[in-house]
Amino acid sequence: MDKRKAAILRAVVDDYVQFAEPVGSSHLARVGGIQVSPATIRNEMNLLEHEGYLTQPHTSAGRIPTDKGYRYYVDTFVGDTDDSDITQFKSVDEFFTNAHGALAAMFSDTSRLLTNLTNYAAVVTGPSPETILIRSIQLVSLDPKKVLLLIVDSKGAVEKKILELASEIDESDLDLVSNILTKKLRGHPIGSECVPESTGNLPVDLLCATALESLKEFQGETESVYIEGASKVANAFDAVDTVRRVLATLEQHFLVVSLIRDVLSKGQKVAIGAELGIEPLAECSVVVSPYIVEGEQLGSIGLVGPTRMNYPKVLAAVNLVSTGLGKRLSEG
Repeated sequence: MDKRKAAILRAVVDDYVQFAEPVGSSHLARVGGIQVSPATIRNEMNLLEHEGYLTQPHTSAGRIPTDKGYRYYVDTFVGDTDDSDITQFKSVDEFFTNAHGALAAMFSDTSRLLTNLTNYAAVVTGPSPETILIRSIQLVSLDPKKVLLLIVDSKGAVEKKILELASEIDESDLDLVSNILTKKLRGHPIGSECVPESTGNLPVDLLCATALESLKEFQGETESVYIEGASKVANAFDAVDTVRRVLATLEQHFLVVSLIRDVLSKGQKVAIGAELGIEPLAECSVVVSPYIVEGEQLGSIGLVGPTRMNYPKVLAAVNLVSTGLGKRLSEG
């Protein structure tokens, strides 16, 4: 594509993303920064339409980008980051500085942060259970027959579970069980099989068995997924049928996770419209990025929005949040 046609295509995408109205040649001549006559712009737009980059929704209307047009725009004009966009997301650093606690809460809060930044549906996939290793286990008394089980993993995140006991147990026995379980399970995935030796202390042995049984509930869990902002992305579409199809698809978490994995496996960060291969999302784009912890890809972050999205801003947001999450988890 020559420079003039590329500039016209870029101007059409930028204008359509901002105003959601078909873009005409006269309008571009006035505000698009294209230093040629409306007739020349019109001829170039005709060629862009013939080549599949633009389409005309109505005979008397201007043009709007096609999936192919958006793809050229993203590949040609949108970098991985843009400082002018990143400066809008200073709250991200503060968020991850203050983020702590259970992984599930952190992932859920991260997806909420991303959807608030972009007004699109945000998806955060957690690491598979076998990659989360135990650092320590602690039992804390809540009342004589109720104990809080705290699992600190290798990334410093904390999982919590309340155990109901059949009989009361001493504080010293809680410390003993904590030490036994930590020694046996440190460095193993949550839910690993473990049969500690009998101590001869019945309350201690019973509590060990209860805690281990509780930990087994983590076994066999599939990759967790946290989705926020489905209603926000629905607001981007006028057609009720489109909204219904998009919302129904977002409710199928396995499908969403598979979609994000597929995009990443192709080495892409953006998949547009028909590229997704999912008919209900034909009018959507997906922007994804993995988050890296100690050199290992543990999970991913994604956004689902209309093809008519602000790609520079969205890519900057996804990259910034995925980097922040990976850094926070690496620090433990």
